[in-house]
Amino acid sequence: MQETRIALDDTDKRLLAALQTDAHLTAEALGEVLHLSASQAGRRRQRLEAAGVIAGYTARLAPQAVGLSVQAFVQVQMATHAPDKVRTFARTVELRPEIVSAWTLTGEADYLLRVFCADLSALNVLIHEVLLPHPAVARVQSQIVMDQFKPDAPLPV
Repeated sequence: MQETRIALDDTDKRLLAALQTDAHLTAEALGEVLHLSASQAGRRRQRLEAAGVIAGYTARLAPQAVGLSVQAFVQVQMATHAPDKVRTFARTVELRPEIVSAWTLTGEADYLLRVFCADLSALNVLIHEVLLPHPAVARVQSQIVMDQFKPDAPLPV
């Protein structure tokens, strides 16, 4: 999963910082921020998109507003690392919409899952009816988020 790093100058970094704050910026508005013409700013954005530095654009939703009142981090320890079992576990994770991100880890847990659920009952179903019964899973430990005092922040470019 190693990506080729491309050289970013200060203008590229300012462009990326501006887009992480507001992805709706037009080429004209970016040009004003960067002290470039709109066409120069637009070409820089297109170059960074083509190079894969800008991976896409999304809307950030308020979980509570869409009925997701429980956020949790779920650590999963595997019983086996057999490739076929790991693939089926990864596929299970990919197909579950309440699992919004997943990481492989060093240490005691093999995976860390970030989960948003409507309520504790839905989290319970995910853990006890989906994750724990999987043949590759040995142990699951969850931490329910009480409050997120720092929102997901832009990357430090």
